[in-house]
Amino acid sequence: MDFEDTPEAAQFRAEARAWLEANATLKQATGNWSEQHLSTEPGAREEYERRTAEWQHTLYDAGWAGITWPTEHGGRGGTVVQQMIFNQEQAAFDVAQGFFLATIQLVGPAIRRHGSDAQKERYLKPLLRGDERWTQLFSEPGAGSDLAALATKAERDGDEYVVTGQKVWNSGAHIADFGILLARTDPSVPKHKGITFFIVDMTSPGIDVRPLVQPTGTAEFNEVFLDEVRIPATNVVGEVNGGWAVARTTLASEAVMISGGSGRGGYDPLVAMVRAQGPIEDRVLRQRLADVYARERILKYLGYRFQTAVATGDFSGAPDGSVMKLLKAELVTRIGDVATDVLGPAGALADDDAFEHGYWQRQFLNQFATRIGGGTSEVHRNNLAQRALGLPREPSNDRTVPFSDLPKA
Repeated sequence: MDFEDTPEAAQFRAEARAWLEANATLKQATGNWSEQHLSTEPGAREEYERRTAEWQHTLYDAGWAGITWPTEHGGRGGTVVQQMIFNQEQAAFDVAQGFFLATIQLVGPAIRRHGSDAQKERYLKPLLRGDERWTQLFSEPGAGSDLAALATKAERDGDEYVVTGQKVWNSGAHIADFGILLARTDPSVPKHKGITFFIVDMTSPGIDVRPLVQPTGTAEFNEVFLDEVRIPATNVVGEVNGGWAVARTTLASEAVMISGGSGRGGYDPLVAMVRAQGPIEDRVLRQRLADVYARERILKYLGYRFQTAVATGDFSGAPDGSVMKLLKAELVTRIGDVATDVLGPAGALADDDAFEHGYWQRQFLNQFATRIGGGTSEVHRNNLAQRALGLPREPSNDRTVPFSDLPKA
């Protein structure tokens, strides 16, 4: 792997850093607005969303919002390495793209690769600028880890599809303008082959969004009910019954996106928090801190390997996305566990009564989102078993028989 930038990359890094220094402030030890997405204080979530929208507009207007996107879609026409460099530099500043970043990385590639010219013209620039919010309507109560088992149905009626079903764990659905939706259009074929990928207007009649309150006290996730929702046939992305290929484009970037997320809750802030509670004399605690340090650095070096692979075009030594996602989930879990153990009984406090206004308690509770979102840790271990180790799939016939013949829960 390469630890040093090429001359071209170093020049780009200097340009990005100079722009960020002119338009943002560096993160502080505490009090950063960019870390208020888990706050339960009245109005904090709304203020966070407002500021993330402002920052997304600022990035777009200055040409930094979609570095790898083609210029005709509002991007910069740059390279993946340049995007990675900008992300690294931006992480040091008190700014956040919030859920805009997730939807841009999940929705954008699917429409750019599989969408019609009309869809690209209509949706890509407003998505990139943050003028419109999106949500992902994939998982269902009976189709989470096995997404292809989804049962939401879409039936053709003239120039429209009529969609009925239920989705769950839909981030940002309560504030979304549009959604990317998977629905079953042909139950007579095996489960992966009868799925279609849609764009749905979230203001359509028949859509009922119900927030799900998390242990943190916030409601970032939702369940969405669709009752005979009408979607124009022109909103099909890709081929009818070929939606699984489009969905894989979305899912491919999700694990890497999660593993590359940055936040204040890393080794250095964790050590600062432990020292604020007293001297670090306990040997077991010091070992646990060393474990966090090692895992954080390993994840960093895996990022270097991935960046080197992108720069050279040689992916033979690049880390699998599942490896990075698993390591990030375990790192977040260990950080939360250490923090709450150190706080002891005070770890049960929240908000103004707690140390740093309950930041570490929220980190502990939010670990489960990292372990579940973007595919559970168990799913990614199965992926590695099959892709990296060459182990066989568990015996099953559900990939060859028609979906309508499969036993239902």
